[in-house]
Amino acid sequence: MDRTVIAIDGPSASGKSTVARLLAERLGYRFLDSGAMYRAFALLARRRGVAGDDEEGLAELVPEARIELRGERVLLDGEDVSGEIRTPEIDRLVSQVARVPAVRRGMVARQRAAYPGEPLVVEGRDIGSVVFPDARVKVFLDASPEERARRRARESHRDVRNVLEEQRERDERDSRRAHSPLVKAAGAVVIDTTGLTLEEVVERLLALTRDALRSRPGEPSTGSSSS
Repeated sequence: MDRTVIAIDGPSASGKSTVARLLAERLGYRFLDSGAMYRAFALLARRRGVAGDDEEGLAELVPEARIELRGERVLLDGEDVSGEIRTPEIDRLVSQVARVPAVRRGMVARQRAAYPGEPLVVEGRDIGSVVFPDARVKVFLDASPEERARRRARESHRDVRNVLEEQRERDERDSRRAHSPLVKAAGAVVIDTTGLTLEEVVERLLALTRDALRSRPGEPSTGSSSS
């Protein structure tokens, strides 16, 4: 690799986006929210009337998708859709469209091409296993299902029981999909964020990164799993 990449994977509401964004700020790295790309594509599919199980129709949409990430803003065809892609409807649709091989290939290519030559913090579900398998640091963030559901319910102002049920269904779909399933990448350090403050999680990742940057350029990071 010709640049430093920190790959942060994990299930929904494990804290990936917030932690990755703060880590990038602390390090002065670029931040890439891969999930926002898939969400923007899911929104495009909904607007075009393409169903989540229409693989041919979704594949045809991939070249047309004009998705830009500008800091915390997500643009689709030049329109700021940062809020619209975080709705429960998109939550349900995104795991469907993300299973389509053509969609994943298109998004992975865009993720790899983002911010060429610049150090990068990337979060998602297959970053360390598929998108950047040679990332200098690989982390798998997790939390108990109940804790994750409480976090998402607070964000969306919804009933925690409904969120927990939807979350279980999505976890199962993401883990069992044939292409780029949600898995812990080889060599990834597991951090269970249940009961940890945001600052504690960020500090752990900073320590991992500093350790990796002190190692030789071709040497992967080392560290034991945390729980």
